[in-house]
Amino acid sequence: MNGSFTSKEPFAQRFVLTNAREDIEQAQRTILGAIEARAFDPSCCFGIRLALEEGLSNAFKHGNQGDPSKTVKLNCRIVPGKIHIEIEDEGQGFNPDAVPDPTESENVEIPAGRGLVLMKSFMTAVVIHPPGNRIEMIFEIPGQVK
Repeated sequence: MNGSFTSKEPFAQRFVLTNAREDIEQAQRTILGAIEARAFDPSCCFGIRLALEEGLSNAFKHGNQGDPSKTVKLNCRIVPGKIHIEIEDEGQGFNPDAVPDPTESENVEIPAGRGLVLMKSFMTAVVIHPPGNRIEMIFEIPGQVK
């Protein structure tokens, strides 16, 4: 990002990430910089950052099973009032309905499903596309999306 973007200009970028911390952090910095340059509220930026980090972490850890030969595709589009993020790993996918709900009392001790709940709590919409290796996250500011 060259810093010349204004809050009205669209942003679109695709990344193919390896499981290298530098690559992941650079992609996150680019996307978060683009969001901040478009004057999204700091609390919105915080939630989007957490959802993005969780989505990427899940893709590398659970989707690609930590396999360093596999990559994760990350696509981001930003238009006024709306952010669209897609993350796709090379794994076999998963059934989101099979993930225990961590908010139910019998699952409080199970360390699974918290990332999905986090992403859904911060984003306007979260869609997991079959076979479960591609997640689409959308954040919209009410009244600003055309």
